[in-house]
Amino acid sequence: METKVFDRIEKKYLITATEKKKFLKVIRKYMKPDSYHKSEVLNLYFDNDNYDLIIQSIDHPEFKEKLRARSYGGYDRVFLEIKTKIKGQDANVGYKRRVMATHKDFSELTSGKTTLAELSMRSIENSNDFQIAREVDYLIGHFSLKPKILITYSRESYKGDDELRITFDENLKYRNQNLSFIKGKRDKIYFKDKRNIIMEVKAHGVIPLWLVQLMSEAKIYPQQFSKIGKVYEKLRKEKNV
Repeated sequence: METKVFDRIEKKYLITATEKKKFLKVIRKYMKPDSYHKSEVLNLYFDNDNYDLIIQSIDHPEFKEKLRARSYGGYDRVFLEIKTKIKGQDANVGYKRRVMATHKDFSELTSGKTTLAELSMRSIENSNDFQIAREVDYLIGHFSLKPKILITYSRESYKGDDELRITFDENLKYRNQNLSFIKGKRDKIYFKDKRNIIMEVKAHGVIPLWLVQLMSEAKIYPQQFSKIGKVYEKLRKEKNV
């Protein structure tokens, strides 16, 4: 298993394809394509039958936590991730702890055949593996969590100095039935207008001046946009949750 722990400032912007094209001309002067420059991301969010974790997140509390499983198209990897966010004055500070498993292991976990802690013992690399696996198991058991909503999108990512990262997420789709890591023809499209790209800036510390100026000149401002929160609200309007 592979364990990662992240903490960083995160800001999100909704932009158009034209704005993205203009931004990239500047971004490419300071940043390079990430190791996985373009990828298909599939996020499977866990919750209980009352959707308590998602509803809590929508209320914008000072502290929120969620559990998701992330996979990338074409790779036999599933990352079980605990995402924690603490509201700051200018931006949210996010913490992410994750453990990696295979698709087979993930199927055993969600079917109730085993726990993540038991799976982590098969390929444990350090004590963090087991500790984070136990945290995941606790959340699943304590809140009666299970896979509830799948969200997919195409991601283009860039990296810069001081671990600055900018991602562009497009073609956001979702479903809350047939929950497997396979993109379906009946997946629903979330955005209906031109401002349909989610640009996210992730930084450890201060965001560089050139990027601040770029956003200011374009009159693009950060906003709250939780993919799972927005999709849940749309499903609720459709009376599908």
